[in-house]
Amino acid sequence: MDANEKVAYLRGLMDGMKMSDDDDTAKVLRSIIDVLGDFAEDIDELSELYDDLADQVDEIDQDLSIVEDDLYDEEDDDYDDFDEDGEYYEVVCPKCSDEICVSEDVLIEGGIKCPNCGENLEFDFSSLTADEINSED
Repeated sequence: MDANEKVAYLRGLMDGMKMSDDDDTAKVLRSIIDVLGDFAEDIDELSELYDDLADQVDEIDQDLSIVEDDLYDEEDDDYDDFDEDGEYYEVVCPKCSDEICVSEDVLIEGGIKCPNCGENLEFDFSSLTADEINSED
């Protein structure tokens, strides 16, 4: 039984009591039942608006999911060359300060373009000694 049905039931009970319209108690009870009826109508209206809003949010969520899939699929393409078993190193772009994860192969190749700003990042290990290279392991 919803709120409107309950208010209608109370109205029926009130009418069944056969109270005089001049009775103060009857006036108060009728006013209370009228206010409850207004509340019940407002609740029904809010419930309908909530359902509409929930449907709109679901549609937005689905649209966002599509956008996220497209966006993250593009970003994932940048990392397709990574070896899943290999080591990765975080490199910070000096131009945009973006952190980029690169594989050991990329480091050995000597450079990569920053996926954020396009800056050429070069890795030069020629100045490192064999001891310094081995101490990194």
